[in-house]
Amino acid sequence: MKILVTGGAGFIGSAVIRYILSDTKHSVVNLDKLTYAGNLESIPVSLHDERYVFEQVDICDVAELDRTLLTHEPDIIMHLAAESHVDRSIDGPGEFIQTNLVGTYTLLEAARKYWNCLDRNKKEAFRFHHISTDEVYGDLPHPDDVTDGQYLPLFTERTSYAPSSPYSASKAGSDHLVRAWLRTYGFPTIVTNCSNNYGPYHFPEKLIPHIILNALAGKPLPVYGDGSQIRDWLYVEDHARALIKVAIEGQIGETYNIGGHNEKRNIEVVETVCSLLEELVPEKPKGVSAYTDLITFVKDRPGHDVRYAIDATKIANELEWTPEETFESGMKKTVRWYLNNQEWWQRVLSGDYQMERVGDGVEKN
Repeated sequence: MKILVTGGAGFIGSAVIRYILSDTKHSVVNLDKLTYAGNLESIPVSLHDERYVFEQVDICDVAELDRTLLTHEPDIIMHLAAESHVDRSIDGPGEFIQTNLVGTYTLLEAARKYWNCLDRNKKEAFRFHHISTDEVYGDLPHPDDVTDGQYLPLFTERTSYAPSSPYSASKAGSDHLVRAWLRTYGFPTIVTNCSNNYGPYHFPEKLIPHIILNALAGKPLPVYGDGSQIRDWLYVEDHARALIKVAIEGQIGETYNIGGHNEKRNIEVVETVCSLLEELVPEKPKGVSAYTDLITFVKDRPGHDVRYAIDATKIANELEWTPEETFESGMKKTVRWYLNNQEWWQRVLSGDYQMERVGDGVEKN
């Protein structure tokens, strides 16, 4: 099949494309605007693979979406293009509304028009897979705030939406749009909501790569509040496997929650990175006796959710997907990757990766 991936130069999108090209026989069209977080260097397997095509397109550009769909005739659209950093959404929510809401609406309409023009067989096989986040559900009770023996709930596919940040609110709105297009127009959609991803090629503004790179440089390791916030961590390559399985085997109209079964406090995550660096990079920056000495508690983020936790029973039972990586194995792979791929993240930090952009839909080497 031919799969069109929006946001394919981003963190999760690039993992999906690497998986398609390395582990399947499908072909892929990578549609990405190439904002600051889009990096084609995150898809090295694409350089000499004829099954891969790149289109530099903004999902808010109707004409370019129409052209791309008619040119490539995808069987599946996997929609990952989104602004995704909570802190950035607090500082400037407008971009999140434009990309996540207006962009999703624009893509839905272009895809619906394309779908309506397909012959009967292709129309019946087509599907639109919208990839979202567990943050749309708001937050859950923290273990410190419940009495002994009290049940700690998890996010299920039936959990009510209660987003806390401009980012999560914009993603919640996009989820509602996708479901409305199914209900109103019969447009064949599937939705997935995932927990926090981590792994190779993660943009350095995110928690885990930020902590790794700051520690290597001997810089402070900032932790919001007291670091007690809990997240469920999912290795990005496990997520990529799940997304392809849902896109191909999932049932139209269904929602699937995808989680890593790894609830960890933020301070535990930071301490785990420090412990791994003690093992893998014992020679520390000048003046640093222990990586944990760099931990610095900073003022908490406004509206910070206290706990996320995914119940991934449905996807396990219906599609036979479970994560392969534990938190410990995934974290060790992640830290090793950053140690072994300094050129990638140094080009990101310096901004050099943005100097070799793409024009007219053709990669420039």
